[in-house]
Amino acid sequence: MTHPLKLTWETYTASWKAATPTEKQTLFAQSLDPQCVYNDPNVAAQGWRELTAYMEAFHQQVPGGHFQTKTFVSHHQQSMATWNMLDGNGQVIGEGTSYGKYNDQGKLVAMTGFFAAA
Repeated sequence: MTHPLKLTWETYTASWKAATPTEKQTLFAQSLDPQCVYNDPNVAAQGWRELTAYMEAFHQQVPGGHFQTKTFVSHHQQSMATWNMLDGNGQVIGEGTSYGKYNDQGKLVAMTGFFAAA
């Protein structure tokens, strides 16, 4: 059986690949607190609107870009995941690690990505 936090993480990860804002919002509703905070070396975003804008900018730079989880561990409403960044053809173009923090409902309240910034 897949751990509930891993299901939440994978739903959130799928939102990076979703093609439309509506698809993203559907996945966000299942996995993210509306006031979530996202940080990586390039941006700090709060809430669904800012995160959606960042994802759309990512897709302008990397059409079809998405992420694939390599490893996932969790405890006490926190997680660490390693991942590959893939282009629209499924080729690995980067890798990194992310930290997640979850609320009592199992939704992400904070996501922090670590990778070598361009």
